[in-house]
Amino acid sequence: MTVRVLVVDDHPVFREGLAASLAAIPGIEVVGRAADGPEAVEAAATGTADVVLMDLNLPSMSGVEATALTCALPDPPAVLVVTMVDDDDTVLAAMRAGARGYVLKGSTGEEIAAAVTTVASGGAVFGPGVASRLLAAAATGDRPGPGRPSSFAGLTEREADVLELLGEGRSNQQIARDLGLSVKTVQNYVSRILDKLQVRDRTQAALRVRGEHVGGGQVG
Repeated sequence: MTVRVLVVDDHPVFREGLAASLAAIPGIEVVGRAADGPEAVEAAATGTADVVLMDLNLPSMSGVEATALTCALPDPPAVLVVTMVDDDDTVLAAMRAGARGYVLKGSTGEEIAAAVTTVASGGAVFGPGVASRLLAAAATGDRPGPGRPSSFAGLTEREADVLELLGEGRSNQQIARDLGLSVKTVQNYVSRILDKLQVRDRTQAALRVRGEHVGGGQVG
């Protein structure tokens, strides 16, 4: 099985070096490169990549926002964050936005390729720094629940469940499977949620539930 990878980084030397390193590894195919967030989301939306290697420090749109938008696509690729440090609030925010893990910029091509393969198969790649913080957050119930955020105001319990999964970047098919519903039923719930939240699409709804700002015409 060949894993198709989109490499996102604003530094051309690092971007091309990483792409070349990965392309030399059997089972990895670099299908695209992007220099900023909007370009990354547009490329991810084409469906050609299985995994997006996402730098966090991007111009015009942060890597966290680009990750959220990518994970909110109808059939999203896995996002693997590339970062300088492994115990950072930005990395944690990217995980909450839907990234399946991260690798350090100092990692070898083989280490990054192994992480790419892991997330492409549905796994996760976390170092001890962020992993411990995620576990601590789970232990303290740091998720929308009975005290759900204001994004859930006016929604039924089931609509709130669907919105919560939208915020995690799930597709309609994944939500249907997780909640034991038909895809058509989920589509109906999503339509009602968009109407109640007064947002134009599922991406804005996903950002709303993650506490992001949703503008009238653009996200960001």
